[in-house]
Amino acid sequence: MLPYLRNVGRNGEQRPVALSHRGFSLDGLENSMVAFEAAVELGFGYLEIDIRTTRDGVVMVFHDALLDRVCSASGPVAERSFDELRTVHIQGAEPIPTLEEVLTRWPAMKLNIDIKDDASVEPFVEIVERLGAHDRVLVASFSDRRRLRVLRLLSRPVASSAGQACSALLWLLSPLGQTRRLARMVRVDCLQVPVRHAGVTVVTERFVRRCRRAGLPLHVWTVNDPEAMERLLTLGGGVDGLVSDRADLLAEVMHRRGCWPQ
Repeated sequence: MLPYLRNVGRNGEQRPVALSHRGFSLDGLENSMVAFEAAVELGFGYLEIDIRTTRDGVVMVFHDALLDRVCSASGPVAERSFDELRTVHIQGAEPIPTLEEVLTRWPAMKLNIDIKDDASVEPFVEIVERLGAHDRVLVASFSDRRRLRVLRLLSRPVASSAGQACSALLWLLSPLGQTRRLARMVRVDCLQVPVRHAGVTVVTERFVRRCRRAGLPLHVWTVNDPEAMERLLTLGGGVDGLVSDRADLLAEVMHRRGCWPQ
């Protein structure tokens, strides 16, 4: 198992991974340094973040293609320079951080990084290589093409979760007992899926057991209800990780299970 996916307790047992989705903020300050700091204070060792790249090649931690939903400005992130984005604030209060700022601010933190655009591929690789952050990142993207391009460019292995197409393929073919073989073929170390998608229940007891037999860690997003968290952590032997907007509630659940802090 790659270092990113190892989350062991004092007795050497593998614990479920808890990921704070875009940090923790009840004030809409997603993907901001204050949201990340709040997650750190709760005891999180894993953050789920998103990246996009500016017109002049700086990798920013931001989810949407457009600034409009969460910022004091409008228009595409990709059409702004880094200097221009420095004047833009999340909810009018917090600056948009760079990936490098997050990686260097918390040098032990592990980051689940959703690469949102093609322009981020090479700048992302340059940052990981320069900072030697290979063991601290998991490469994610809805685009398997983009994800695989990143993996080919990196000089050392990093953890990677399946994109949309590979996730669907792994789920559909899991009854055939080919999960482990297929995961290796498409360079997947972890599967991250919603409980339901397009009206179909993805995370079933049978699917969890198949992933466990294949040695493929299964993370579920985005789970915000404590009862649902508890159910998933026992379903079919238990999922291997949860992603939540309610980092405070997830921390409480993990604490009750003796898995806290990370």
